[in-house]
Amino acid sequence: MSKKSIITILAIIILPLLAFWGLSYNKEATAIADTNLPQIIKFSSSMCLECKEVEKIFNEIMPKYKDKVAFTAIIVDSKKDMNNKLIKKFNITLVPTVVMLDSNGKECKRFEGAVTKEEYEAEIKGLK
Repeated sequence: MSKKSIITILAIIILPLLAFWGLSYNKEATAIADTNLPQIIKFSSSMCLECKEVEKIFNEIMPKYKDKVAFTAIIVDSKKDMNNKLIKKFNITLVPTVVMLDSNGKECKRFEGAVTKEEYEAEIKGLK
């Protein structure tokens, strides 16, 4: 077998695998911000009414805190999404769930289900 044939066969096998891995890997959905700021991670679904309420609240309040708090949104819409490392790390079983981390990365508050804008904002103000 010639060197050209071997290269062709390897390309036929390896290229589809690389393409699949590249298209299915989403770095933003598996990592939180690498920062010394407090962090908020919001887990939600596009099919969830409470999640949409929480989304509206965060769209309203987060611009005030963009320099003080790192914000990450994780969408959980399919079984594939359930393999997300952050879902496993924070043991997310319900959406919406909002996890607040202090500047050391330690979980300091968790909200499961929708709560009021005032409750979220009070906790955000207290994050250090």
